Amino acid sequence: QVQLTESGGGLVPAGGSHRLSCAASGRISIISAMAWFRQAPGKEREFVASISADGLSTYYAPNVRGRFTIARDNAKNTVYLQMNRVSTEDTAVYTCARRPDGFASASSSKNDFNYWGQGTQVTVSS
Repeated sequence: QVQLTESGGGLVPAGGSHRLSCAASGRISIISAMAWFRQAPGKEREFVASISADGLSTYYAPNVRGRFTIARDNAKNTVYLQMNRVSTEDTAVYTCARRPDGFASASSSKNDFNYWGQGTQVTVSS
């Protein structure tokens, strides 16, 4: 089993920057692609960003591209989400996810991920 633990959530002023972290622990024998999703109150969970196992390929949702950056440090089994120029529309619970062992390609589909963290709340104040 693999456990994912997010950290870094909090209150962020509109227009500001913030960074989230997601640490993977447990039986990690093969590095896999990972992603960030988010869910705002009353809305469906939506894709934010994904990164391949080697960190060389990244995908972003159109509404965060150019503002958010996903990165990973495989030596630390950690994935990051750097959020810049945030707006109130970015307020949500942010959850990291991991594809099964051996699945190295980044993906924007929830169905491709079988490990999920508990989520961390990010609230953007106007």
